[in-house]
Amino acid sequence: MAHQLLKGKKGIIFGALDERSIAWKTALAVVAEGGEIVLTNAPIALRMGKINELAKLCNAQVIPADATSTADLDNLMQKSMEILGGKVDFILHSIGMSPNVRKNIPYTETNYDNFLKTIDISALSLHRVLQSAMKADAINEWGSVLALSYIAAQRTFPGYNDMADTKALLESVARSFGYYYGQSKKVRINTISQSPTMTTAGSGVSGFDVFYHYAEKTSPLGNASAEDCANYCVMFFSDYTRMVTMQNLFHDGGFSSTGVSRQIVEDLQKANS
Repeated sequence: MAHQLLKGKKGIIFGALDERSIAWKTALAVVAEGGEIVLTNAPIALRMGKINELAKLCNAQVIPADATSTADLDNLMQKSMEILGGKVDFILHSIGMSPNVRKNIPYTETNYDNFLKTIDISALSLHRVLQSAMKADAINEWGSVLALSYIAAQRTFPGYNDMADTKALLESVARSFGYYYGQSKKVRINTISQSPTMTTAGSGVSGFDVFYHYAEKTSPLGNASAEDCANYCVMFFSDYTRMVTMQNLFHDGGFSSTGVSRQIVEDLQKANS
């Protein structure tokens, strides 16, 4: 049930590809809570995805923007403020892509040109978004910026490849930029380390099904769904989290604090019996 937590607030949602994506679910949750949004994604993703369907559901406009292009992001900030009638209150960064993962190139044999593209798209894009927003003075005081991460930034998950290193950089950017944006404009910047989620992007990772089921059996509450994550984002866009910044927030049903679960032990015992 909606509580209008975001009534009067406006923002930008990056990365909604299709109805499975966390950004898609977040856009719907934000609008249900009274928020207004513009949607954005790279031109190629706009052609591949269903963002125009989402735009109709949210009564939102779509602004194409390549998150690796400073010019595109500068234009996005200006157009968003024109459409929304002023500065924004929140931004969701849900952007990630690895050519090495897509091409099944092992981590130890990484193609470094691909690796640099992964970093540019999936981590430096957050810095670019924040830099463009700061230059344009596009975010209201006490605004909130969230970027989606994964626990592989801190722990090794074979198959997650160069995305693990890139998510670690993403979290570092949030902390570092969070200091400066907090001091100057009281803007808070956090990352959310979400459970493995059955999205189009996530399912492209080698062994993702194993990650998913292992986390489901390990987490006391089970995996957090995309809908759960969307609601978590709404809370961090709201005024109830005004003093939370520069944090990596685990939203994973307790996975990050669990060493091993009884169910995993029982599965291993059965396998070895």
